[in-house]
Amino acid sequence: MSAPGFAHEALVYRDEAGYLEGTSAFLRAGLAAGEAVFALVRPAAIDGLRDALGDDADRVRFLDMTEVGRNPARIIPTLRSLIADAGDRPARAVTEHTWPGRSEEETAETLLHEALVNVAFEDTDLRLLCPTDPEFLADAEHSHPILVEGDDRRQSDRFDPKLADIEFAGDLPAPETVSDVAHFNLDDLPELRDLVTIRASGFGLPRARALDLTLATNEIVTNSICHGGERGTLRVWDEEDAVVCEVSDGGQITDPLVGRIVPRPSVPGGRGVWLANQLCDLVRIRSTAVGTVVRLHMAKP
Repeated sequence: MSAPGFAHEALVYRDEAGYLEGTSAFLRAGLAAGEAVFALVRPAAIDGLRDALGDDADRVRFLDMTEVGRNPARIIPTLRSLIADAGDRPARAVTEHTWPGRSEEETAETLLHEALVNVAFEDTDLRLLCPTDPEFLADAEHSHPILVEGDDRRQSDRFDPKLADIEFAGDLPAPETVSDVAHFNLDDLPELRDLVTIRASGFGLPRARALDLTLATNEIVTNSICHGGERGTLRVWDEEDAVVCEVSDGGQITDPLVGRIVPRPSVPGGRGVWLANQLCDLVRIRSTAVGTVVRLHMAKP
């Protein structure tokens, strides 16, 4: 499935010392080979890796994954940008997807992201190492062809090359309560925008964040009208840490990488989901021949 230059490995670590030992050795090997080397990890791990790498740390580009990857859909385009900056050099990166305080929904969405990595980079000269707490080992076994634990490096006999399609066609958990349900067509766009802004503000979002959620929802609703049978359903609800808008329709999205590739002016489509991913803290999409669901999360302050 993968070109010789692509590798996607999970580093299974038991403690912080094992984390730093495995990730720093991986990064040093890339520096020794003349590769472009990146670390997309939480802030505490950036500090730890800088200490572990010493003078070599200046040759590694560090990014705060809690910022660039809070919405997991932003990670692939970030990696694509880093690869482009590397030019002709092979690249390698440590990418950390789970950490204390990450929401349950964000953490669940990383499984789809990890599966999509195998699709998005299969023809690139990129090597990825993903630190994995044993709590998430089962997911890592399905999404990573290679598992690394200490000196042991082995193929995962549970790896599923079709995982991205399976996850993209799966179900999202039902909300506990829903405050609003609105069936819409083209004529309803102004009322839907007002509804989202009013509800988001009432549920505790600052005005700027409420307007961002309104804009993202408008883009997805417009997609439903244009591509999902000219009609759909909007549901809005309040969660402890976020306001959520869900748009569903009868259309099907066939590309699970939708919204994770920078739109090109010459290529139609894809801009609405891309914009939603830039505005929202989490976007979850699931689609089958029966229909599509897009769920937009905006975190409360």
